[in-house]
Amino acid sequence: MRKTLLLPLVLSSTPLMAAELQISVEIPRLQVAEYHRPYVALWLEKTDQSHVADLAVWYDLKLKDKEGEKWLKDLRQWWRRSGRSLELPVDGVSSATRAVGTHKLTFDDSNSPLDDLPAGDYRLVIEAAREVGGRELLRVPFSWPATSQQIHKAQGESELGAISLTLTP
Repeated sequence: MRKTLLLPLVLSSTPLMAAELQISVEIPRLQVAEYHRPYVALWLEKTDQSHVADLAVWYDLKLKDKEGEKWLKDLRQWWRRSGRSLELPVDGVSSATRAVGTHKLTFDDSNSPLDDLPAGDYRLVIEAAREVGGRELLRVPFSWPATSQQIHKAQGESELGAISLTLTP
């Protein structure tokens, strides 16, 4: 009797599928005399540009005396919306700069920041800034939660390459 009651309880308590947000960010190869890896911030905002959640901040964590943090101000939009109020590094958000290539991040609705994200229209924002280089900011609009698989794309012109956002219900 006990086993027959436990199985339906276990099956109903675990989600069979979680909604997922997959992000692909390309850091392009630049033909410049002095190359430095870009600092990059990814966050979610509402359509009125109000900050919702930080997803990732890639910067130089290993410089002595937290020297890498002072250059985060070059990520101007992110810094104004969120960065200046954070105590860095942020667990699960801060990580090292990334090399040239395509980098993937995945978030699902069982973990922060998507676990309590209300239904609505949002934008994924990616900002990059590079020492002795430029700045670039891209916004990718989407609706949450996804009712069917959605793929949204954006293309950078200098500091960022191809950006892809895939939402899976």
